[in-house]
Amino acid sequence: MKAKSVPRRPAGTSTVDRVRGPRAPSDPVCIRRVRDGDLDQIIAIDAAVTGLEKRHYWRSVYRRYGGPGQAERQFLVADATGRVVGFVIGEVRDWEFGSAPCGWVFGIDVEPASRLAGIGARLLEAICARFRRAGVKKVRTMLSRDNKLILSFFRSQGMMAGPFIPLEMDLEA
Repeated sequence: MKAKSVPRRPAGTSTVDRVRGPRAPSDPVCIRRVRDGDLDQIIAIDAAVTGLEKRHYWRSVYRRYGGPGQAERQFLVADATGRVVGFVIGEVRDWEFGSAPCGWVFGIDVEPASRLAGIGARLLEAICARFRRAGVKKVRTMLSRDNKLILSFFRSQGMMAGPFIPLEMDLEA
């Protein structure tokens, strides 16, 4: 049986670069924690994609997930030489109906003009690396079955249907 080769880190790269994903010296994109000054760009990306500007919502998300030193909560951005071109948000949860702790991605997006450049994959890879460091072995997400774009993205990253079925009901006014 042939032994598997282990990919080696290129000379001159740090562990941080490995966590951020492959990055050539000429690559202008890095994955980093969100900063307060990023919010206007995040709101603009979300508004371009959803058609709604949700400034209050994004401020709330930033307060909850943007703080330093929170291994269980992550809010990362793809920074292209000072311009935010994408983001991912998630957290480690261990309370859903007796499930083992796992990482949950509840928001990911890349500005439409920057798609198909691997930025979404790098964002997902970076948040998964942080989830692993927090001790979890699985990542989950939930999305609309009609959103073929994001469904295709997650499937291309190796995600598949999990063991849980979402249920819902309308609440009458």
